[in-house]
Amino acid sequence: MPIQISSAPAWRLSAAEFEAWRGIPPAIVSDELNRAGAMDAGIKPLSPGWTVLGHALTVECMAADNGPLHYALTVAWPGAILVADAQGFLGTAVWGSILHGAGEKAGLGGVVIDGAVRDAAELRRSKVPIYARGITPAGPHKGWGGAINGGASCGGVSVNAGDLVIGDDDGIAIVRPEQFPGLLERCKARMAKEVEMVAKIAAGARTVDLIGLPAPDKVGR
Repeated sequence: MPIQISSAPAWRLSAAEFEAWRGIPPAIVSDELNRAGAMDAGIKPLSPGWTVLGHALTVECMAADNGPLHYALTVAWPGAILVADAQGFLGTAVWGSILHGAGEKAGLGGVVIDGAVRDAAELRRSKVPIYARGITPAGPHKGWGGAINGGASCGGVSVNAGDLVIGDDDGIAIVRPEQFPGLLERCKARMAKEVEMVAKIAAGARTVDLIGLPAPDKVGR
Protein backbone atom coordinates (compact mmCIF):
# COMPACT_ATOMS: atom_id res chain seq x y z
CA MET A 1 0.00 0.00 0.00
CA PRO A 2 1.82 3.18 -1.15
CA ILE A 3 1.27 5.72 1.63
CA GLN A 4 3.15 9.00 1.75
CA ILE A 5 3.30 10.57 5.22
CA SER A 6 4.74 14.07 5.52
CA SER A 7 5.75 15.75 8.75
CA ALA A 8 3.10 17.55 10.75
CA PRO A 9 3.28 21.35 10.47
CA ALA A 10 5.44 23.06 13.07
CA TRP A 11 3.30 26.22 13.05
CA ARG A 12 0.44 26.19 15.55
CA LEU A 13 -1.68 28.82 17.27
CA SER A 14 -1.03 29.25 20.96
CA ALA A 15 -3.75 28.38 23.49
CA ALA A 16 -4.54 32.08 23.91
CA GLU A 17 -4.80 32.58 20.16
CA PHE A 18 -7.16 29.62 19.89
CA GLU A 19 -9.43 31.10 22.52
CA ALA A 20 -9.50 34.38 20.63
CA TRP A 21 -10.82 32.55 17.54
CA ARG A 22 -13.43 30.57 19.44
CA GLY A 23 -16.91 31.81 18.57
CA ILE A 24 -15.93 33.33 15.21
CA PRO A 25 -18.36 31.78 12.69
CA PRO A 26 -17.09 30.34 9.39
CA ALA A 27 -19.56 32.59 7.53
CA ILE A 28 -17.88 35.68 8.96
CA VAL A 29 -14.44 34.29 8.13
CA SER A 30 -15.44 33.59 4.54
CA ASP A 31 -16.97 37.05 4.16
CA GLU A 32 -13.70 38.62 5.31
CA LEU A 33 -11.77 36.42 2.88
CA ASN A 34 -13.72 37.96 0.00
CA ARG A 35 -16.32 35.13 0.08
CA ALA A 36 -13.57 32.50 -0.25
CA GLY A 37 -12.39 29.63 1.95
CA ALA A 38 -15.81 28.11 2.65
CA MET A 39 -16.45 24.48 1.75
CA ASP A 40 -19.51 23.81 -0.39
CA ALA A 41 -22.93 22.99 1.03
CA GLY A 42 -22.38 19.25 0.64
CA ILE A 43 -20.02 19.22 3.64
CA LYS A 44 -22.26 19.41 6.68
CA PRO A 45 -22.32 18.26 10.31
CA LEU A 46 -24.01 14.98 11.18
CA SER A 47 -25.47 16.55 14.30
CA PRO A 48 -26.71 20.12 14.95
CA GLY A 49 -24.86 22.33 17.36
CA TRP A 50 -21.39 21.00 16.64
CA THR A 51 -18.43 23.34 16.22
CA VAL A 52 -14.80 22.65 15.31
CA LEU A 53 -11.64 24.71 15.66
CA GLY A 54 -8.17 23.36 15.06
CA HIS A 55 -5.29 22.79 12.67
CA ALA A 56 -5.81 20.48 9.70
CA LEU A 57 -4.37 16.98 9.51
CA THR A 58 -4.90 16.39 5.80
CA VAL A 59 -5.52 13.02 4.15
CA GLU A 60 -5.89 12.22 0.47
CA CYS A 61 -7.62 8.92 -0.38
CA MET A 62 -8.60 7.13 -3.52
CA ALA A 63 -12.37 6.74 -3.90
CA ALA A 64 -13.73 3.93 -1.68
CA ASP A 65 -10.36 3.37 0.06
CA ASN A 66 -9.93 4.26 3.73
CA GLY A 67 -6.46 2.80 4.26
CA PRO A 68 -4.81 6.25 4.50
CA LEU A 69 -7.26 7.27 7.23
CA HIS A 70 -6.02 4.43 9.44
CA TYR A 71 -2.43 5.58 8.91
CA ALA A 72 -3.38 9.20 9.58
CA LEU A 73 -4.42 8.31 13.12
CA THR A 74 -0.90 7.07 13.84
CA VAL A 75 0.45 10.62 13.39
CA ALA A 76 -2.53 12.60 14.76
CA TRP A 77 -1.86 15.17 17.47
CA PRO A 78 -4.32 16.26 20.20
CA GLY A 79 -6.86 18.70 18.82
CA ALA A 80 -6.09 18.01 15.16
CA ILE A 81 -8.98 18.30 12.71
CA LEU A 82 -8.72 15.41 10.26
CA VAL A 83 -9.64 16.74 6.80
CA ALA A 84 -9.97 13.98 4.19
CA ASP A 85 -10.28 14.23 0.44
CA ALA A 86 -12.19 11.02 -0.35
CA GLN A 87 -12.92 12.24 -3.88
CA GLY A 88 -16.49 13.17 -2.94
CA PHE A 89 -17.49 9.55 -3.59
CA LEU A 90 -20.82 8.62 -1.98
CA GLY A 91 -21.07 4.97 -2.99
CA THR A 92 -18.83 3.73 -0.17
CA ALA A 93 -18.27 4.95 3.38
CA VAL A 94 -14.63 5.54 4.32
CA TRP A 95 -15.28 6.43 7.98
CA GLY A 96 -17.36 4.70 10.64
CA SER A 97 -17.62 3.96 14.33
CA ILE A 98 -14.36 1.97 14.58
CA LEU A 99 -12.22 4.68 13.01
CA HIS A 100 -14.10 7.36 14.91
CA GLY A 101 -13.45 5.60 18.20
CA ALA A 102 -9.78 5.37 17.32
CA GLY A 103 -9.84 9.06 16.42
CA GLU A 104 -11.34 9.90 19.81
CA LYS A 105 -8.56 7.91 21.47
CA ALA A 106 -5.96 9.79 19.41
CA GLY A 107 -7.41 13.10 20.60
CA LEU A 108 -8.87 14.41 17.35
CA GLY A 109 -10.78 17.65 17.68
CA GLY A 110 -12.99 16.90 14.70
CA VAL A 111 -13.32 15.07 11.37
CA VAL A 112 -14.20 16.48 7.93
CA ILE A 113 -14.74 13.95 5.12
CA ASP A 114 -15.38 14.85 1.49
CA GLY A 115 -17.04 11.51 0.95
CA ALA A 116 -19.41 9.19 2.79
CA VAL A 117 -19.50 7.84 6.35
CA ARG A 118 -21.54 5.17 8.09
CA ASP A 119 -22.66 4.18 11.63
CA ALA A 120 -24.29 7.60 11.75
CA ALA A 121 -26.22 7.01 14.98
CA GLU A 122 -23.02 6.16 16.85
CA LEU A 123 -21.12 9.05 15.31
CA ARG A 124 -23.82 11.49 16.43
CA ARG A 125 -23.36 10.35 20.02
CA SER A 126 -19.65 11.19 19.92
CA LYS A 127 -18.11 14.25 21.51
CA VAL A 128 -15.85 14.56 18.45
CA PRO A 129 -17.77 16.43 15.71
CA ILE A 130 -17.86 14.97 12.21
CA TYR A 131 -18.74 16.70 8.95
CA ALA A 132 -19.27 14.71 5.75
CA ARG A 133 -20.80 14.80 2.29
CA GLY A 134 -23.09 11.81 2.78
CA ILE A 135 -24.03 8.61 4.60
CA THR A 136 -24.17 5.05 3.28
CA PRO A 137 -23.94 1.58 4.88
CA ALA A 138 -21.57 0.31 2.16
CA GLY A 139 -18.08 -0.41 3.50
CA PRO A 140 -14.66 0.60 2.10
CA HIS A 141 -11.70 -1.15 0.52
CA LYS A 142 -8.04 -0.75 1.45
CA GLY A 143 -4.77 -0.88 -0.41
CA TRP A 144 -4.80 1.80 -3.11
CA GLY A 145 -2.67 4.27 -1.17
CA GLY A 146 -2.80 7.97 -0.47
CA ALA A 147 -1.06 10.90 1.22
CA ILE A 148 -1.06 12.33 4.74
CA ASN A 149 -0.14 15.91 5.70
CA GLY A 150 0.20 16.90 2.06
CA GLY A 151 -2.23 19.01 0.07
CA ALA A 152 -5.89 18.02 -0.18
CA SER A 153 -9.11 19.30 -1.67
CA CYS A 154 -12.22 19.16 0.48
CA GLY A 155 -15.58 20.65 -0.38
CA GLY A 156 -14.04 22.58 -3.26
CA VAL A 157 -11.40 24.21 -1.04
CA SER A 158 -7.66 23.53 -1.11
CA VAL A 159 -6.43 22.56 2.36
CA ASN A 160 -2.85 22.20 3.54
CA ALA A 161 -1.69 20.53 6.70
CA GLY A 162 -1.74 23.10 9.49
CA ASP A 163 -4.41 25.35 8.01
CA LEU A 164 -6.98 26.53 10.55
CA VAL A 165 -10.32 24.71 10.30
CA ILE A 166 -13.39 26.56 11.60
CA GLY A 167 -16.84 24.96 11.61
CA ASP A 168 -20.37 25.30 12.94
CA ASP A 169 -23.88 24.39 11.77
CA ASP A 170 -23.29 26.29 8.51
CA GLY A 171 -20.29 24.18 7.53
CA ILE A 172 -16.53 24.62 7.32
CA ALA A 173 -14.16 27.47 6.47
CA ILE A 174 -10.38 27.23 6.04
CA VAL A 175 -7.78 29.88 6.90
CA ARG A 176 -4.24 29.62 5.55
CA PRO A 177 -1.33 30.94 7.66
CA GLU A 178 -0.62 33.85 5.31
CA GLN A 179 -4.24 35.03 5.69
CA PHE A 180 -3.99 35.51 9.46
CA PRO A 181 -2.57 39.04 9.74
CA GLY A 182 -5.46 41.32 10.69
CA LEU A 183 -8.14 38.71 9.93
CA LEU A 184 -9.35 38.17 13.49
CA GLU A 185 -9.75 41.90 14.05
CA ARG A 186 -11.70 42.27 10.79
CA CYS A 187 -13.97 39.37 11.73
CA LYS A 188 -14.76 40.93 15.10
CA ALA A 189 -15.47 44.28 13.46
CA ARG A 190 -17.82 42.63 10.95
CA MET A 191 -19.66 40.83 13.75
CA ALA A 192 -20.11 44.10 15.63
CA LYS A 193 -21.37 45.79 12.46
CA GLU A 194 -23.92 43.03 11.92
CA VAL A 195 -25.21 43.41 15.50
CA GLU A 196 -25.64 47.13 14.82
CA MET A 197 -27.44 46.39 11.54
CA VAL A 198 -29.88 44.00 13.24
CA ALA A 199 -30.70 46.69 15.81
CA LYS A 200 -31.36 49.24 13.05
CA ILE A 201 -33.62 46.81 11.20
CA ALA A 202 -35.58 46.25 14.40
CA ALA A 203 -35.98 50.02 14.60
CA GLY A 204 -37.43 50.14 11.08
CA ALA A 205 -34.45 50.63 8.78
CA ARG A 206 -34.49 48.99 5.35
CA THR A 207 -31.69 46.62 4.33
CA VAL A 208 -31.33 48.30 0.91
CA ASP A 209 -30.55 51.57 2.68
CA LEU A 210 -28.22 50.05 5.26
CA ILE A 211 -26.21 48.25 2.59
CA GLY A 212 -26.29 51.24 0.25
CA LEU A 213 -27.85 49.50 -2.74
CA PRO A 214 -28.70 51.78 -5.69
CA ALA A 215 -32.28 52.59 -6.61
CA PRO A 216 -33.84 49.90 -8.82
CA ASP A 217 -34.52 50.48 -12.50
CA LYS A 218 -38.19 51.11 -13.13
CA VAL A 219 -39.71 48.92 -15.81
CA GLY A 220 -43.28 49.42 -16.94
CA ARG A 221 -45.89 51.43 -15.07
